[in-house]
Amino acid sequence: MKKIYRFSSRILQTMLVIFICNNAFGQQQPQYTQYMYNTISINSGYTGTSTNLEAVLLHRSQWIGIDGAPTTQSLGIHGKIGDYTGLGLSVINDKIGPQTQQYFNANFAYRIQMNENTTLSLGVNAGINLLNIDWSKGTYKMETDNAFNTNINNNTRLIFGTGGFLYNENWYVGLSIPNFIITESYDDIKESIIRRKTHYYIQGGYIFNLSSNIKFKPAFLAKIVEGSSVTYDGSLNFLFYEKLVLGAGYRFTDAVSALAGFQITNSIFVGYAYDRSVTDLQKYNDGSHEIIFKLNLNGKAKLARSPRFF
Repeated sequence: MKKIYRFSSRILQTMLVIFICNNAFGQQQPQYTQYMYNTISINSGYTGTSTNLEAVLLHRSQWIGIDGAPTTQSLGIHGKIGDYTGLGLSVINDKIGPQTQQYFNANFAYRIQMNENTTLSLGVNAGINLLNIDWSKGTYKMETDNAFNTNINNNTRLIFGTGGFLYNENWYVGLSIPNFIITESYDDIKESIIRRKTHYYIQGGYIFNLSSNIKFKPAFLAKIVEGSSVTYDGSLNFLFYEKLVLGAGYRFTDAVSALAGFQITNSIFVGYAYDRSVTDLQKYNDGSHEIIFKLNLNGKAKLARSPRFF
């Protein structure tokens, strides 16, 4: 019975790892629940749209309890340079099963004042993506399949993308393509390992003033990848006394989320999100955790009259 149990457990582990890897190689780009705070990582047009120099640090642990489940860290720094331009840097580290990827991007944006209250920011980003796959870190072996026995070390591709971000104090919409460059490689096993595809992001948000102390902040994000289903995220957040944020989110056919955030000082914001799968995968994990810190590096800014969290 013990042998049968160990065999069944090994099969389950193998199926879960293959499922995770298929998800990773199909979607490729990291996903975030607190996307409304982390726009710098997906849209270069957002660069420099803040009043001050800002840094955003995020950590995400997905599907807790599953070996090899995704973990992601991202760091974004950006700010205004002069009256019309912005510069920024985005670094992402993403690990899924035996695969790790790093994204390094330098961002530039130019702002156009559409009218007294509305601004259009157009951005470009350029950098590199490093991919490593180490199959020896798995708990399974497929010795007859070269795709699961040939490691990949520091495979490098160039990144070049663009984005647009239209906003004022109360709303925003964005459209971005983080990378135009499509690559296929790895010779005879390329079909088994990975095809990098173009990702399109559409996002938006609005601030409704329900009272002098309560604001309602819905937001959405849609991700379109060739050959995959469109991914939709939506969130409904409430801001109380310009300090406390509470809300909920939903990723279509994937997960429900609870979100909370607190403006500790005028310079420091911290946010947390918990995701729970709505698919059969919920039987095998304890949910996903995500925490984000947003720092105003100038340290002197007051909260805006209608505070933005984007």
